[in-house]
Parts: sequence; C-alpha cells; structure tokens
Amino acid sequence: MPKLIPAAERITRARALIQKARDFPVPPEGKYDLSYIAGVKDLLRQARDLVKFITLTPSASAEIKAEVRKIYEEADLADREILH
Repeated sequence: MPKLIPAAERITRARALIQKARDFPVPPEGKYDLSYIAGVKDLLRQARDLVKFITLTPSASAEIKAEVRKIYEEADLADREILH
C-alpha cells in the first residue's frame, strides 16, 4: 500500500513539477516539437494530479484549499507562458 503524502508536501512537490516544466529544455526544432509539448504537458498534469483531491478532504483548511487554487492557476499560467 502506498504511503500517504501530507497536503503540504503535495503542494511543495506540485510547485517543483511546475518549475521543472518551466525549465524543460527546448529542443533545437523549437517549442512546437511534439515531444517537447508532451513532456511539458505531462509535468503540468502530474502537478495538478498531486493536488486534485486535497480540496475534497474534510481535514483541508481554507489556507490549504487556497494554495491548491494557486497551484491550478500557476499550472495554467505556466502552460500559457511555455507553449503559447
């Protein structure tokens, strides 16, 4: 059975994944290379998936829920900045 990860750790890991997506190396073909787009989108998806169910837990405080909303906003912003 997998180990449970606390919400604060999930938020930290999600931010690290978003930063990793920002630092993902652009190939010589440019940012419209399909493998580059897939890699960036996968990292952002992983970040969203880490925090997806935090807001549904009854023990999540208002501050944690606000942090989760910020993660979603950061992931969307990173998607727009990196790929568009």
